[in-house]
Amino acid sequence: MKNKYIIAFTALALSVSSCTKLDENLNGQIGNEGVSSGNVSALLNASYTAMRNPYQGTYGWWALQEFPTDEAIAPTRAGDWDDNGAWRALHLHRWAPDHARISSVFRDLNSVSYVSTNVLQFNPTVAQAAQARFLRAFAQFSILDGWGQVPYREPGEDVTLPSKVRTAPEEIAYLISELKAIITDLPDGPNYIANKDAAKVLLMKCYLNKGAFINRTAPTFIAADMAEVIKLADEIISTGKYSLTADYFGNFAPTNNLLSKENIFTAQNIGGSDAGGLNSMWIAGLHYNQNPGGNNGFSTLSDFYNKFEASDKRRGGAYPGITNVAGVNVGFLIGQQYNQSGAALKDRRGNKLVFTPEVSIIERDPNHLEVAGIRVIKYPIDYVNTSTGLPENDWVYYRYADVLMMKAEALLRTSQTGPALTIVNSIRTVRGASAFSSLTLDNLIDERGREFYWEGVRRQDLIRFGKFLTPWQEKPTDDPKYLLFPIPDNQLGNTNFIQNTGY
Repeated sequence: MKNKYIIAFTALALSVSSCTKLDENLNGQIGNEGVSSGNVSALLNASYTAMRNPYQGTYGWWALQEFPTDEAIAPTRAGDWDDNGAWRALHLHRWAPDHARISSVFRDLNSVSYVSTNVLQFNPTVAQAAQARFLRAFAQFSILDGWGQVPYREPGEDVTLPSKVRTAPEEIAYLISELKAIITDLPDGPNYIANKDAAKVLLMKCYLNKGAFINRTAPTFIAADMAEVIKLADEIISTGKYSLTADYFGNFAPTNNLLSKENIFTAQNIGGSDAGGLNSMWIAGLHYNQNPGGNNGFSTLSDFYNKFEASDKRRGGAYPGITNVAGVNVGFLIGQQYNQSGAALKDRRGNKLVFTPEVSIIERDPNHLEVAGIRVIKYPIDYVNTSTGLPENDWVYYRYADVLMMKAEALLRTSQTGPALTIVNSIRTVRGASAFSSLTLDNLIDERGREFYWEGVRRQDLIRFGKFLTPWQEKPTDDPKYLLFPIPDNQLGNTNFIQNTGY
């Protein structure tokens, strides 16, 4: 039904800083005056739809979580991917308050918060209200993670007034309280809607990141918070609903709704008719001559690739039912690339299309422009729906592997090293990697990289482990101000914001 696509709400997120009179009517199939308990479900669906723009694909929140890290780089290839240095600024940690990507993502995340809040003024059922509150908490957690302060409104609040703003300590306390309040009212499933276990995972993330959000330069980890992480993990484990999927890439495949035993919270995509921008996950990096045609942009770094053992299934390779048809592997694409008939591909200059580990933030060699950098296919390509650009793969927000890894981290941070090592090795065994003989924070952050690469969590992880400011390929040591993104210039008309230190 068309009401599902009521996205006019999202524009109202601009009102976080505006004092201009805005029309609050819905510019979709219905207006506010027509909203009743019978069509609140359409408004709730609009909240789920609003999640697509900031979260699905490579150009929103994912970009801000991956390009500032050791996992991803968007090299400038002569004139391609220059964009006035915007992509380079992300990897080099040289962004400013006028960075267009930071501004657009901040706006889109606040759109989700606003749309979800708006549901609450129209007499939703208890279950509908709990879902809307979860989606609001989900978006606000990302805003807190990125900017350290979170604008908010009460349901039905006058949007001509500046939004109020919570500081990091206020927001993390609010999120913990809010999630505890709604868990019992959320449905048990399915996994493509807000559900009890998804709320528990988000609550685990609140407790685990609490000390890093409050003090980013010197994160602290209180034993009581770590105990809550462990307790919540055990509640999810005890349901017996989840297990590690032997087929790692099945968690992300076009039929991941059927293949995955891990996925706890996803965004449902219906191939060919109703889907988000997930197809950018392969188009952004693939070469122009690969099938489907790509934009020859995003890559990973050789130092990160080299963290994987040769036996590790997460490195990828041929994928049954996908590679045999189209010639593009899953995981890391390195070396000679082939078409669907097995013939070696060439670049546009007639050179062999051999993706190299070597990549620079600015590529100048004409013979290297189209082959520099290892490409990544985390979501196996949905070739059935390439013509529409609307793939069947459900976007993955939370996986069971993360529940286990967060529990292991909480155990390790409270000196329970033996049980933590057992958990991490159980994951490595399923993934085809050799067992660790010991577990430290250093090899745990590397293991989180191997398990969750290109899933939009790396920046948060590196900050929590105190690694975000260290140098890596193409990125020098940098200023602590980059532990937070700046409040965008166009939001500072709201005097409740205080620009983050250093900007």
